[in-house]
Amino acid sequence: MRIAVGGIHTECSTYSPVLMGQEDFRVFRGAELLGAEYFSFLGEGGAEVLPLLHARAVPGGPVSRGAYDAFKYEFLERLKASLPLDGLYLAMHGAMNVEGMDDAEGDWISSARAVVGPDVVVSASYDLHGNVSQTIIDQLDIFAGYRTAPHIDVRETMVRAWTMLLRALKTGERPGVAWAKIPVLLPGEKTSTEDEPAKSLYAVLPDYDVRPGIWDANFMIGYVWADEPRATACAVVTGSDREAVQAAAAEIAQSYWDARGDFRFGPVTEPLEAILAIAERTATRPIILADSGDNPTGGGVGDRANVLAALIARNWQGALLGGITDRPAVETCFAAGEGVRLSLKIGGSLDPQSPSVTVEAMVLTLDDPGAADQRQAVIAIDGITVILAARRRPYHMISDFTRLGFDPKEVRLLVVKSGYLSPELAPIANPNLMALTEGVINQDIENLPNYRRDGDFYPWKPHFDYSPKPILSARWQ
Repeated sequence: MRIAVGGIHTECSTYSPVLMGQEDFRVFRGAELLGAEYFSFLGEGGAEVLPLLHARAVPGGPVSRGAYDAFKYEFLERLKASLPLDGLYLAMHGAMNVEGMDDAEGDWISSARAVVGPDVVVSASYDLHGNVSQTIIDQLDIFAGYRTAPHIDVRETMVRAWTMLLRALKTGERPGVAWAKIPVLLPGEKTSTEDEPAKSLYAVLPDYDVRPGIWDANFMIGYVWADEPRATACAVVTGSDREAVQAAAAEIAQSYWDARGDFRFGPVTEPLEAILAIAERTATRPIILADSGDNPTGGGVGDRANVLAALIARNWQGALLGGITDRPAVETCFAAGEGVRLSLKIGGSLDPQSPSVTVEAMVLTLDDPGAADQRQAVIAIDGITVILAARRRPYHMISDFTRLGFDPKEVRLLVVKSGYLSPELAPIANPNLMALTEGVINQDIENLPNYRRDGDFYPWKPHFDYSPKPILSARWQ
């Protein structure tokens, strides 16, 4: 079994003006891919694995056309060189937007199919916040999506896609895919699988997997901050029995439609000033406050200083902000040195529309891993400590803070640019508060501009008739 492996994985808010370039991606090429822990399961199953290229980036704005074209060209050249093949596994996200394109994954997967031909079995794994299209479905034989948000089953999902591919090649069975659009687009913060009704909707998916003729059942939330024609929730089912697959897709789609009005934010959620008032009255610690509109893991720019400005206005004592992306501010701190007090502009370094503040700050710590874009600076503004990052990145791991000498459990108020909290931070939050802040992924979904979405969607149109209409992949008709 000769199986090639590669893909491209990121999530892009079309409301962000900050394009992503090649430098924003972590790229595995050739043997480097095989040596990565991310792909360590590829040794299972006895296949000859031909590693291509896999590019992955922290979510952000659209990918520049030049960056996308360069990655795609290299991927396809490596794919051509790997022929002949029996299978192709694509590790994707599904919510990438490329300037000048409506369906970037559709373009990537269609181009790969054109190279490998109709007889090669193609399997893909997706984030449940990916957007699917008929173009994508028509190129695939196997599909698997995450079933948890926060995403704690990434590896498990990739193994599902890989295992089904091995099964098809070893047994000679040829599975197919069907999907059913669901005209609902909700943010991940309202659809966490930690909370109802998403918890129950996802919990039943393994029951579909054991039905005769079903290999893998998926429920995709979709990505609401992509104003493009393919943006939609959907059910996607892989199997060997067309009727069983279509029936399962219809049931999954109908269950989400029926529950659409029941989704709520999991944590206590209020506009910024109201949530800070709650925090001021809270005696427990650590209070963890999520700056939801500027969350880099959802596509936020990460350079907004509005929460910092609000804390300064309240003369807050005992807050740690991790972190604000501002490379010029980091470089200014490095030029000044630790222990130096200086005037510093913070915020708006990437998006000119992002709010900024100018403060008197003390440089506490300079962290230099070796590359200029990996540098961090820790500053103090009276009772507020701020971590500044040279590069867009989240601060969602305990190690992000302990590296810099902080124990998040001991902080009175920890502010992170996040929506629902990461699996590491959520258990220590006491309590977990989410601020409805401005930004390119703000939670005011009903007022998002919709210029290019295709058809009626809940919640923009609260009431209309819907019945699922599952569609088979063109490869299976």
